[in-house]
Amino acid sequence: MSDSDPESDPFADELSDVDITDVEADSSTFDDIASFDSDAALTDDGALDQCEIDDIFGVSMESEQPTTGIRALLNSDRIQHKRLPLLEACFSRLVRALNESMRNLTSNYVELSLVDSDTVRFSNYIESIPLPALIAVFKAVEWNDFGLISVDSSLIYSVLDMLLGGRRAVTPLMVEGRSFTNIEVTLIERMIGLILREMAVAFKPLANVEFRYERMESNPSQATIAYPTDLALVFKIDVNMDDRGGRIEILIPYPMLEPVRPLLQQMFMGEKFGRDSIWESHWTSELLLTSVELEVSLGEQAMTLNEIMSLDVGSTLRLSVKPQDLVTLRCGDTHLMQGKVGRVGDRVAIEVQDWLSDEHRRALKERLRFGQG
Repeated sequence: MSDSDPESDPFADELSDVDITDVEADSSTFDDIASFDSDAALTDDGALDQCEIDDIFGVSMESEQPTTGIRALLNSDRIQHKRLPLLEACFSRLVRALNESMRNLTSNYVELSLVDSDTVRFSNYIESIPLPALIAVFKAVEWNDFGLISVDSSLIYSVLDMLLGGRRAVTPLMVEGRSFTNIEVTLIERMIGLILREMAVAFKPLANVEFRYERMESNPSQATIAYPTDLALVFKIDVNMDDRGGRIEILIPYPMLEPVRPLLQQMFMGEKFGRDSIWESHWTSELLLTSVELEVSLGEQAMTLNEIMSLDVGSTLRLSVKPQDLVTLRCGDTHLMQGKVGRVGDRVAIEVQDWLSDEHRRALKERLRFGQG
């Protein structure tokens, strides 16, 4: 029996009576149901639908007007900035110094490590500070600007336990729902002062600057030292003390670094002042091959505009110089030498008599300025 033989197929008569349009309609209905069931199955299995994904990433599917111009620049999440290699070197030196200083402060083993540095907008950083926390405001006196040091609650209670002789628990006791006492703030101020002193030492190879403690805040909104859209550098330092500790974050606004920005952009200390004898000899040899034009001034005369307008072909200009007087050779505005006018064959020539010193050069310029030569 052949598959292509219609008489051998018992369903051939029934299929021939089916309307094709009905089959297509039923097929589209089946596809819709299948897609709906598939979406429902994904939701039932715990998968996220598109709306939930958009909520997580902060994307709205609603039609909004595109942001352009200055507002697009202000609201842009992409931050471009130049690297400051020497600033990173300063904070690496700070972390090494704090390892020893924090051990002396707490009389215990302390290990600090610089884990990250990032550029953020000031408003984004203030909103991201986990509470409770203590935020110290300090001032760079010579640079006349402010910065922040943020200490999280885990490190605060760990340091307090060690300074007050508490038990060496793995997890420090954290009391939620209350503000820090004056004693606790005073003890943390000792640590902040230690950090600021070590920061001044770390920056000393670049500039003599004093970082002075100003005040302590527990509310981030009270620690505003810059405009919300200002860029700032954040250095994150992890502190480990016997399997406990926390994090210190140091925020430095970019305007604070303006006085030493050229130094911080160097790849190594003293890069700008380094000498390259190969380039020096090359530039010297090339400068000696440079072609310059020399001009000779036979005389100058100050005239009024009316006298100039009355000049005609054949008019004579009387100069206040004599044929035997010396003339000046100059390159641009620089007077170089003096000489006598003569003739070699059919060409006018200058016999150089002497180079002009700086004093002669200045005196001659003054004479020419007042129309005396």
